[in-house]
Amino acid sequence: MIDVLSAIFWLVVALGLLVTFHEYGHYWVARRCGVRVLRFSIGFGRPLLRWRNKEDTEFVVAAVPLGGYVKMLDDRETPVPTAERDQAFNHKSLGQRSAIVAAGPVFNLIFAVAAFWLMFMIGIADSRPLLGPTTGLAAEAGLEEQDLIVRIDEAKVQTWTHALLALIPPALDRRAVTVEVEDAGGFRQTTELALDRLGPDFREDRTLESIGLSIWRPDLPPVIDGVTDDGPAARAGLSAGDRVLAVGDTTIDGWNALSAAIPAAAGTGAPIELRIERDGRELEVQLQPTMQDGRPIIGITPPPPDAALQADMERAFAILRFGPLEGLGRAFNETWRLTAGTLGILGRMITGQASLANLSGPITIAQMAQDSARLGISRFLFFLGLISLSLAIINLLPIPVLDGGHLLYNLIEAIKGSPVSERGQVIGQTLGLVAVVGLMSLAVFNDIVRFFQ
Repeated sequence: MIDVLSAIFWLVVALGLLVTFHEYGHYWVARRCGVRVLRFSIGFGRPLLRWRNKEDTEFVVAAVPLGGYVKMLDDRETPVPTAERDQAFNHKSLGQRSAIVAAGPVFNLIFAVAAFWLMFMIGIADSRPLLGPTTGLAAEAGLEEQDLIVRIDEAKVQTWTHALLALIPPALDRRAVTVEVEDAGGFRQTTELALDRLGPDFREDRTLESIGLSIWRPDLPPVIDGVTDDGPAARAGLSAGDRVLAVGDTTIDGWNALSAAIPAAAGTGAPIELRIERDGRELEVQLQPTMQDGRPIIGITPPPPDAALQADMERAFAILRFGPLEGLGRAFNETWRLTAGTLGILGRMITGQASLANLSGPITIAQMAQDSARLGISRFLFFLGLISLSLAIINLLPIPVLDGGHLLYNLIEAIKGSPVSERGQVIGQTLGLVAVVGLMSLAVFNDIVRFFQ
């Protein structure tokens, strides 16, 4: 229950920030163009808070925080006195109306750049694309464990996020790519990864597995370094120096396997059986895990990494931190990289090359907001930048009821020399509403499917 409330809280925080910034873009440009704003609302439904400024604009915080709107003076909606028509939205020039409509998505882009800029100045820990064991197409291409991916085609990659953004589009297109890697000794070589040989069952959410790539993860020996006082392990008689050989029927060869086996064994609710080695003798013990933050805990700590593993970890992980000027350049690069990746996936979803399962709704966004907030301010800033960028792109789609649909109407007006007819606008709004509701329903359906997987 606490996790659900936490996820809802961070969803409200994230959407509140992004929607406010988006709607403020419309408001700010509208006021600069001399349009009177009647209401600035964050959320829909029953107002929780409301106040007015000196220009008599009503500001509202409403009960349902999934969106917002800016209502402007417009005699297509309500009669406008002759003396005030110069303040009405529909009496402004085509360029001014277009600027007001485009301002929301533009402000979302500005927010994304600002979020990434601040993230890079604070510093964000990220994993470099260091390979774990390889199989399939990756192994056939000569890629090996401990290789570091430095370039895919012409794209330089520094993180696994960058690598995935560079691999998914050609994988969907079934197009071979060149991959430059660097081994532990610093030697670089280039090879071809035959993505054109991927099978028809390829799924973009399993890109690495389909290609035969895996993420290198540091692993420690399954030797207990410390035992929590009065924890399940201590009560069972475990002590520092014990090596865990098996959990139930699962053989343990490293700390990663141990960490995965404990929750799996605890799922039955029965006591967990451990086989350990102590002073050359094998012993069997039983213990009952306790739950902490929704996870089964037995109360043991791993040993510290040795010098070799420490060197591997330094190669696999990095903190990306830059000064204001370089950070701003990096922020623009990150915005462009994510925009290109998002548009690429969106275009392939429209043509059927990418699965519609990529659409995410409020449940997934809430979970992402909570997870990123738990990982620290830098991760939360990345999440905010990514979602802000997504909102900008979605709002610019040429679908009536979205900002992009209004810009499409304006383009048609510029071409034909007169506004789209009222009947045409009504038909467009109806079709656009059906499309948006359909997309939202699909996104929520995808959320529910992910939740129960």
